[in-house]
Amino acid sequence: MRISMVSEHASPLAALGGVDAGGQNVHVAALSTALARQGHHVTVYTRKDDAGLPPRVRILPRLEVVHVAAGPARHVPKDGLLPYMDRLAVGIAEDWDGGQPDIVHAHFWMSGLAALDAVRRSGANVPVVQTFHALGTVKRRHQGADDTSPQQRRWLEPAVGRSADRIIATCSDEVFELKAMGIDTAKISIAPCGVDLELFREAGPAEPRPRSHRILSVGRLVPRKGVDLVIRALPLLRDAGFDDVELLVVGGGGEAAMGADPEARRLGELARELGVENQVTLRGQVPREEMPGILRSADAVVCTPWYEPFGIVPLEAMACGVPVVAAAVGGLTDTVVDGATGLHVPPRDPAAIARAAARLLASPELRLELGRAGLQRARSRYSWDRVADETEKAYQQALAAIAAPQLEPMEGAAL
Repeated sequence: MRISMVSEHASPLAALGGVDAGGQNVHVAALSTALARQGHHVTVYTRKDDAGLPPRVRILPRLEVVHVAAGPARHVPKDGLLPYMDRLAVGIAEDWDGGQPDIVHAHFWMSGLAALDAVRRSGANVPVVQTFHALGTVKRRHQGADDTSPQQRRWLEPAVGRSADRIIATCSDEVFELKAMGIDTAKISIAPCGVDLELFREAGPAEPRPRSHRILSVGRLVPRKGVDLVIRALPLLRDAGFDDVELLVVGGGGEAAMGADPEARRLGELARELGVENQVTLRGQVPREEMPGILRSADAVVCTPWYEPFGIVPLEAMACGVPVVAAAVGGLTDTVVDGATGLHVPPRDPAAIARAAARLLASPELRLELGRAGLQRARSRYSWDRVADETEKAYQQALAAIAAPQLEPMEGAAL
């Protein structure tokens, strides 16, 4: 099968080559690689955001990345990319002159706009499969006036959902959100994100830690990730008898830039106000290959965002045999099984975080039990090969839908 992936702001090359990758970069890179290794020919189209990038980069014999000139050849925040989606569509359609794909898979709502437009421009009868990764309705609900999405997202994102031939949701919670947007659930499949089981594994060295206990938070430094909630849990842990606990926060900018990061400053000020500044370490970004050792050094990984479309970090922790304390939101309710691979807590509840963390810190046996179950779950359900299989099933359903003959009404039949 010839597959065109469209990922307007998230190049898979970032995931393969450095620390600048977010969840969508990782997803597109890993899924495309798994599909290519299974024999498909995959071309990923992304916006050229650096003048020095070559037009095409071959990653594997059946996987390449095409950089499309769409807007300025420099970094543009994703919420500012909407004006360039027509040019991205033109570039994709022009590249298809060399041979049309069998299927198009768009990642994020703006990629969906470009993918649908490219198919229209090319005149091809090619199905479009859509993965949203995040939904504007959810973002607005939680961020309110702080949501920086363009206003057009309110009507364009649902239009993409209605126009796509099939949608791949990454968790069951997303299906309910899509239904509320007026999208037919009959055309929705579920295929989760996966985890690199070669990189993230239980066996291997653990980074030394400076205190008796370490809890770990990993992710971008933005308020919605809820790192401040974990900091607020530290004094409560201290009151419960756990005062020799380090909270290691990995994410945000590079170490040199952390002092200028507004969220890093806010978190540091909060830690000082609460008297736990000596327990909080803001590490900043680290190379991806260092993450398994950091994860293995933790007694627990705490993931407590306000909302989370999926969340790859809990999977990476589980694959390393580390239990997870997770807010019961979004995709985290699918991946982390409460009482089996980790512990659920209500969103925005520092006291609940402290109770869950104290329960884990007090019991090495419980940590071991949950860690082993998480490892088994990650390996059995979340390999990228399995995700690729589920994705291919959705592709086949989309292909079958457009190939099905449209029956004409019989003469004289009631309409």
